[in-house]
Amino acid sequence: MRTAAKRTAKTSGAAKTSAVATASTVVSTKGQVILPQAIRKRRQWTAGTKLIVEDTPEGVLLKARPFFPPSKPEDVFGSLHTGEPAKTLEEMDAAIMEEIKRRHARGRY
Repeated sequence: MRTAAKRTAKTSGAAKTSAVATASTVVSTKGQVILPQAIRKRRQWTAGTKLIVEDTPEGVLLKARPFFPPSKPEDVFGSLHTGEPAKTLEEMDAAIMEEIKRRHARGRY
């Protein structure tokens, strides 16, 4: 009996997933489409979410637009240059130890 109950639960869960994935909508005269609430909730797309629309051979693909545009290492390399010579590993270790001592003195650790 337990096996049959588990199979029924799995089947009903799969039916819910496919029902959400195959929901339909209508294009308005303004070209607007309303996305079903279940899909918006699952994707965490709230009002104002910016989407990328891609035309693919299989259909139209909607993806949330990233917060920041993609960048390449050469675009950002050296962007934090201070004009001072680079610190050695020993200097960095000494600065870290100094901060640890300072925080210990204040009771932070």
